[in-house]
Parts: sequence; structure tokens; C-alpha cells
Amino acid sequence: MPRRSPGVLLGLAAVAVAFAAADTYVVVLSLPEMMGSVGLSVEELQRAAPIISGFLLGYVAMLPLIGRIADLRGRLPVLTASLLVFGFGSLVTAAAYDLPSLVTGRFLQGVGGGGLVPVTLALVADIYPAERRGVPLGVVGAVQELGSVVGPLYGAVVLVVGDWRDIFWINLAVGLVLAAGIAALGPPLPRHRPDAVGLLLLGLWLAGLLLLMRQPSALVTSVTWGGPFVPFGDGSGPIWWSQLGLVVIGLGLALLGWLLLAPRPFLDLRDWVATARRADLVGAGLLAVALGGVILAFATADPAIQVFSPAGPWFLAVGAVAAAVFVLHQRRATAPLVPRGSFARRPAWAALLVSFFVGAALIAALVDVPVFARVTVYDDSQVKAALVLVELLVALPVGAVAGGYLTRALPSGAVAAIGMAAAALGFALMSGWDAEALTHHVTSGAVLALTGLGFGLALAPVNAALLASTADAVHGVTSALLVVSRMVGMLVGISVLTTIGLRRYYAVADDFPEPSEVCGGKTRCSAYSDLLQGAGLEQLHAIFWGAAGCALLAGVLALLLFRGARTRGAGQPLTLGVTAG
Repeated sequence: MPRRSPGVLLGLAAVAVAFAAADTYVVVLSLPEMMGSVGLSVEELQRAAPIISGFLLGYVAMLPLIGRIADLRGRLPVLTASLLVFGFGSLVTAAAYDLPSLVTGRFLQGVGGGGLVPVTLALVADIYPAERRGVPLGVVGAVQELGSVVGPLYGAVVLVVGDWRDIFWINLAVGLVLAAGIAALGPPLPRHRPDAVGLLLLGLWLAGLLLLMRQPSALVTSVTWGGPFVPFGDGSGPIWWSQLGLVVIGLGLALLGWLLLAPRPFLDLRDWVATARRADLVGAGLLAVALGGVILAFATADPAIQVFSPAGPWFLAVGAVAAAVFVLHQRRATAPLVPRGSFARRPAWAALLVSFFVGAALIAALVDVPVFARVTVYDDSQVKAALVLVELLVALPVGAVAGGYLTRALPSGAVAAIGMAAAALGFALMSGWDAEALTHHVTSGAVLALTGLGFGLALAPVNAALLASTADAVHGVTSALLVVSRMVGMLVGISVLTTIGLRRYYAVADDFPEPSEVCGGKTRCSAYSDLLQGAGLEQLHAIFWGAAGCALLAGVLALLLFRGARTRGAGQPLTLGVTAG
């Protein structure tokens, strides 16, 4: 436990969660500039998909391993390490010179930012007894969702006064400050002489890395200083195949060797590697491949026209094989990634199921409400269409805090069911929207606020049910799997709902007459455009009905399966026969 107020620590962790969540959405407005800086035009949006999917891959695929390490090593070291990885990813992103380096930076940001959420949830369980967790869990859920509101606005403000790289330089600074603050609240570090050699190697490596990636024009074009930047041969090779590139690689290897072999390095990398081995690297790798297959299959597709990307079936096939091998490994390993008995109680595994369907419903609001706006009133502005979600995104964190308070007085299943019933009602009302619905700002805003409030109400009780039904020794990995379940639900949900919507669209469009019959011999006219718009609205109505079904299913499952989750009474420590590893 921290040396000072646990509330201060939880506050810093919550700020870190909010900032990392904001970074998920910060590229909404900055993506065109990011693409241009690495030589991609706006028309090449599909080639830029890895900028998004790379972040998601890091965010989701590494979560189980990070959660398990937090169980074995402690919450504070992993929180600090996650912030440092997030900061380093921000540095690589800010200094990126081509698409691979930009994707690498975003991947590292996803790894660091994703690790903050489950560790913070586990930290709440460490600090508060079961009957008092509702409100802090609601606060964590609220700040996470608040990031989705703040992210695009934060990016827009920075872009007004600077360029897209400044966003990530700020991320680096904030990440380092938060890491220092959390580390300062932890147990005192052992006193010994500073690791001068290790710190010198780190400084030289970072300086060389920045010079290599940023390629300062004053140096690169200089007759005196430009030579080390030029790749060997005809000068057209990768920048790493240059004098400076080889020096940076050498410094990196020297730093790695020092951290592994030195008696007292500034970072005890050997101990971290030993902890990762105890956490089951084989199982973590198999699960990462399985999750990566799902992410790459769905996240790189255009949700308006595709179920998954052209290579999606191959990604899913690889993921399915990895998942099968993971299950086999999980059964046979002496100390598996997910300790046996972790989900022995019904509310524990039910929380994963409920979280999946919550994610499947939520993604329909986040993706298809802006699509509805583009189809109807904001066909000329993607930004204005996205801003239609403001009421929903503001109501969501409010509902999260309210759900935390209600969880202290009502069963967690009942609170989650009430929230998802409200979200389902919101979707049902959306399914009746006509082309003019969004021009009636009060009524459409009220529907969106109701939907957001409902989703928010469900966050804290789902988290509370999981933590109350699992042992302290596995709160990190189980919380990580809860986050993974929701993210996978979002990816699968958008695919299934898109399929439902497209089938409805084609069913309506198949009955259309030829354009020349409607337009008096012409191939296009406003009357035929109205027919197409009507088919598009039918498609979105079908998606909203599907989302309402997912929300209702989540609520019913929570109401039936969360019975026995001790979120209101004085929780006793659980053993459940869990093998800590």
C-alpha cells in the first residue's frame, strides 16, 4: 500500500486512465495531418488503418499479461511501468518519420495506456472493501469515458496552436509526471549509489534515437554533419543502415546488456523478466495472437460496407488456432496465465459475458449515430456528425458515477439491468428516427443522453460483480480480461450489426426501380437520392434494433447471473482454490 493517502494515489491513477482514454480518440481530427507527414494522402485512408489498429492491438492483446504481472509484482510498479511505456510510445509517435515508426509508437502507446485500466480497477479492490467499491469504480469508469469526450477536443485545441506532433510531446510530459507522482506515493526505494553508467547509456541512446528519427534538416543537409545520417550504398536504404543508425542500435544493445548484467542497474530488468516468466509468457503469447487475429480481422474493415477486412478470414483462422492451443496450454500448464479457479463463481464469468454484450451495443452508438448524421443532416462534415454524440458521451460518465452510488444500495445485477434497459429504450427510440430527427435537438439530445446514461449505469456494477467474485490474487488478470471482453464485444458487435444492416439495405434496395425510370431517363436525380437515403435509414434502423437487443440481453444476463455477487455486504477474502502461480 502507498505511504500516503490511498485517495491521492487513486486520483493520480484515474487521471492517467482518463489521459490514456483521451489518447484513444485524439487521432479523430489529427489523422489527416499524421497521414500527410508519413507520405500518405487522404485518399489512402485504408493504408493508414494500422495507425488505429496498431493502437488497438497494443491496447487489447497485451492486457492479460500486464494484468497477471500486476498480480505477481504489485499494482504500483505496473502502473508506473505502464505510464513509462505510454510515454515512450508517445515519444516514438511524435518523432515518427514513416508509417512503420508511427504504427510502432501507437502500438507502444496502446500497450501502456491499456495496462492502466485493469490495474487501476484492481487497485480499487485493494484499497476498498467490497461494500465500498461502487463509487470509486464508478469514478474510474467515468474518467475513462470522459476521455472519449475530451480526446477530440484536446486534439483540436492543440492543432489550433501547433501541429499533431505536439499532442504526443504533451503526452510524453504528462506520462512522466504521473509516473513520478505514483512512484513517489509508493514504498521507499532502497538507497544505493545512482547507476551513472546505465543513465548515461539511456541518455545517449534516446538522444541518438531522436536525431535519427527526426532527421534535423540543418544537420542532414550539412556537408560537415550530414554524413552519419546517409544510409550506406546509394543512400536510398533504411535510416537504420547508416552510421548514426548503427550507433543507435549499438547503444540500445549496450543498454539492454547493462540492465540485464549490471549488479545494481537503475531498472532491474532481470526481475521484470523473471516476473513475466512466472506470469506464463507462452500462454500470454498464444492469447495475444488469438486476440490479434480478432482485432486485425475487424478493426481494419470499413464498418459502413464491410463485415471484416479482405484478409479477415485468414486472421480469424490464425486466431482460432491460437485460441485452441491456448485452452490446451491453460489446462496443462503448472502456473497458467489465468490461475485455475479464477472464474469459479458464476458472477465472475458472467461479468465477462455481460461486458461483451455491453460493448456490442455501445459500438453501435459510437459508430452508427454519426453515420446517421452523415446520411441525413451533416453530409458535408464528418466533424459535425461526430459532435452529435456529445450528449451521449457527457451523460455516460454521469451515469457511471450514479451507477457506483446505486451499487452501494442495490444488487449489482439490478443496477446493470436498469442501465441496459435505459440504453435499449434509447436505441428503440433511435430506430424510429426519420431524416429530420437530428434537427429536433431537444428530443434527439434527450434520447442520446438517455442511452449514454444507461451505459454509464452499467459500468460500476459489472466491475464490482467481477471483483467481489474473484480472489485478491487474481484481480489484475481478471480485470484485464473484463476489459478485453468489452473490446472484443465492440469489434464483433460492429461486424454482426453491420451485417444485419446491410441485409436490410439490400432487401429494400432490391425493390427499387431503375434510376432512369424514376429520373425520366437520367441516371441520377433527387428523387432517386431520396430512395437511397430511405434505404440507408432502414439499414441504420435495423442496426439500432440489433443494438437494443444486445443491450437487453446484457441486462437480463446481469439480472439473472449476478446473484450472489457480494457488492453490498461486508466482503470476506475469497480463496476459491486459486493457484497464484
